[in-house]
Amino acid sequence: MALSGRFVLLALLGLVPVLLFPGVGTVLCVVVALAALLGLDLGLAVSPRAIIVTRAEPGNVTLHGTAASVLTLRNSGRRRLRATVRDAWQPSAGAVNPVQDLDIPALENRRMTVRLQPVRRGDVGARHVTVRSHGPLRLAARQRTFDCAGLLRVLPPFHSRRHLPSKLRKLRELDGKAAVQIRGAGTEFDSLRDYVRGDDVRSIDWRATARRSAVVVRTWRPERDRRVVIMLDTSRTSAARIEDEPRLDTGIEAALLLAVLAERGGDRVDFLAYDRRPRARAGSATTGNLLGQLVQAMAPLEAELIELDWSSLPGQIRAVSAHRSLVVLLTALDSGAPEEGLIPVAAQLAQQHVVVVAAVRDPMLGQMLRERENAAGVFRAAAAERVLLERAAVSAELRHHGVEVVDAEPHQLPPQLADMYIRLKAAGRL
Repeated sequence: MALSGRFVLLALLGLVPVLLFPGVGTVLCVVVALAALLGLDLGLAVSPRAIIVTRAEPGNVTLHGTAASVLTLRNSGRRRLRATVRDAWQPSAGAVNPVQDLDIPALENRRMTVRLQPVRRGDVGARHVTVRSHGPLRLAARQRTFDCAGLLRVLPPFHSRRHLPSKLRKLRELDGKAAVQIRGAGTEFDSLRDYVRGDDVRSIDWRATARRSAVVVRTWRPERDRRVVIMLDTSRTSAARIEDEPRLDTGIEAALLLAVLAERGGDRVDFLAYDRRPRARAGSATTGNLLGQLVQAMAPLEAELIELDWSSLPGQIRAVSAHRSLVVLLTALDSGAPEEGLIPVAAQLAQQHVVVVAAVRDPMLGQMLRERENAAGVFRAAAAERVLLERAAVSAELRHHGVEVVDAEPHQLPPQLADMYIRLKAAGRL
């Protein structure tokens, strides 16, 4: 019924008591008529108990992508259901149209689709669905909240995927697709070829040379099936925001690029998220797609406001791989006292493994160094210079113990870490 029709009906019902009971005040008559009308409209509304709500799980979506949450409402009553439905997703799910009006005839179903555009990584959910059943005049309604949980897993966006083709080309060059010759520990024999000027004389195969009456050299290729262990720090330092994302998310991007690149290079990859206990674990040893396993394991990770337990980290690495491996520590260079945690642990691991420490550097430090127009700017530049010198000292100490260091800004950390892996593989150190 149109809004004007409702007012006309209300006015007519208000005149009835006045005509029947002339001695009663007009205002009181109108109030009585309105109450009767509201009661009638409420009585004609479909009971919420006759409504059945079911949900189809939205599944997974990458960050800044779009997903759909589908609700199915069944009207098991004998009257038409005129309802306002609210799907109560948490704000970070980015629900575009969580409140919708539905008109459902008796004994029929209707679907309600809510578009979700999540704004942060992780698990977001909806616990309740609220249905408000209106009467024919929409003057009164009956309401009920249904327990109808929904879960949407928001996966890391993997923006660093754009660097993968160029890194794979470099890796294929090392793998024999281009003419390369590599010497050093940890390399595998590839083939024989004729000697050309400039070849290392130590690569001459004297037996083959004697058989062919020509100088023949061995060529080498990087070993396959090496172990790569990636440890992502989820302690309090990973909660710091650098540029437009937490340090933890930058570490996730770097870990994804390195893991996919190493797997394509024929190596075995294991991932561990750790602070005081393991938070996530994934690896190429299990069946299935490594990238799919990694994003599923990384999606719910959150920074824990506790210190990293450095003393137990070597045991965790040993549990993942007891053999010589490339161990990548995605952590912070400025976390507390590195001389008591990071440096001795990395030096201990370097005695058995090839260790790389990868850390995010705040671009604001470089900007502060350049802004010296006034006294406040000079003080900020001095503070930034001190922080950079401390990071350089920690990096130098780590390199002194045989640990490689990648200290880069957020958008540069994933490709630079991948380049470090390629250099180590080319040098035969894996």
